[in-house]
Amino acid sequence: MPADAPPRGFYPPVEPYARGHLDTGEGHSIYWELCGNPDGIPVVFVHGGPGAGCSPMQRRLFDPGRYRILLFDQRGCGRSTPHASLDNNTTWHLVADIERLREMLRIERWLVFGGSWGSALSLAYAQAHPDRVTGLILRGIFTLRRAELLWYYQDGASWLFPDLWEHFLAPIPEAERHDMMAAYRRRLTGPDAEARLAAARAWSLWEGQTLTLRPSPDLAVQHADDTYALAFARIENHYFVHGGWLEEGQLLRDVPRIAHLPCEIVQGRYDVATPARTAWELHRAWPAARFHMIDDAGHATTEPGILSALIAATDRFAARG
Repeated sequence: MPADAPPRGFYPPVEPYARGHLDTGEGHSIYWELCGNPDGIPVVFVHGGPGAGCSPMQRRLFDPGRYRILLFDQRGCGRSTPHASLDNNTTWHLVADIERLREMLRIERWLVFGGSWGSALSLAYAQAHPDRVTGLILRGIFTLRRAELLWYYQDGASWLFPDLWEHFLAPIPEAERHDMMAAYRRRLTGPDAEARLAAARAWSLWEGQTLTLRPSPDLAVQHADDTYALAFARIENHYFVHGGWLEEGQLLRDVPRIAHLPCEIVQGRYDVATPARTAWELHRAWPAARFHMIDDAGHATTEPGILSALIAATDRFAARG
């Protein structure tokens, strides 16, 4: 996109033309929906969190006249059931779910779009099934390395948001604060429903209030909702305590498996949730990928520079046919 081009915004709202639930056979029922052109370019949208679910806004990242858009709620969140369940819920279960959905829809190959945790899951899926992927669009790059997790949940982002960090610390006694993720796990999986919900709210709000360059009241409200927060916090913490069931550095190490595929990387320079270093390292491992550093943005899709770059990227992939 030329430097003087006007910023791009969302496509108009669109409703699904088909929706349903996929029974995984492992105790989970996965909500899915199809939008746009039934004969269009297949794309799967991989949402963040893990545990966030998908939303109507995310349908609008794609030209509905040119794309056949699949959105789905990952295990335990959104409209998938059972709500907030951690059983049979790992990265590799989700990779298998994406393949089940592709097979159900009889799609040979598709574009994979993922942001934040969705970028990690997109990379994991593409590396496991490179022959089923036509390309990737990735935002706010996250690879679940230990240093990335410690930055956000132990010591790093806390230096930038000391006031908000105090609220994140509040549910955890001082004696347990040397390992915040483990301390939160004890509460998020414990028998005390009140303590579970208090921990979920604090965990969820820490993220909801630190995603954007400027404060976003709408994101804070979403993350404070009890139903949303419980799934979001329990599932995120479950994944992060287990390192995503990935070997350290695996997603960057295995880039050669997908380096032949076209890719666009969109990263906010002031992203506190998934700092730009990881995106830069992915770009260094995948130099053919088109890299966009957005100088006036944090983490969220809705920030104008990030949104404009993502819409331009989906349009470029559509032009490829």
